[in-house]
Amino acid sequence: MAATTPTGASDVASKHADNYIVGDRIPTNPTPLSAPQEAQVRELYYRRVKDKCADEIKEFAACALNRTLSMVFACRPQKLAMNHCMLQYQNQESMDAARAEWFALAGERKRQREEHKRKQEEAKKKHHEWWGLDEQGRTVAMREAMERVEAEERERDLMERKGVKGRRS
Repeated sequence: MAATTPTGASDVASKHADNYIVGDRIPTNPTPLSAPQEAQVRELYYRRVKDKCADEIKEFAACALNRTLSMVFACRPQKLAMNHCMLQYQNQESMDAARAEWFALAGERKRQREEHKRKQEEAKKKHHEWWGLDEQGRTVAMREAMERVEAEERERDLMERKGVKGRRS
């Protein structure tokens, strides 16, 4: 039988308490994100870890430079130091901090998207003004020519109708 904690949950449940609401605790990541959003959170998370362990990573890279198979043996202390440092910062608190940073930057990303869209619309407007295009992307001369052709076709249709009516009478 599994031992129980003061809350009455088994050891198995207490090990997975982060996934469930236990008492007043809420899940560590209550907001589900899409796969690309989760990838952005992981990118922030790994960037933070790499920034904190930059010295150890540089030492390992300097040791491994211009080595092939001998790198495994010659750079073992640097590799162990780098891995120890990275494992030290790879935890749920760091992931939660990266997620919080991602949510904090959401407003900035939205502002950047809106700015980009505004610039695209402005560039499109300038392009249409420069080339003398209408909303459909046709030049003014082409639009005038199409209007002349359409007017001629309307006139021809009207003449044919009158001619047909005149023959019947």
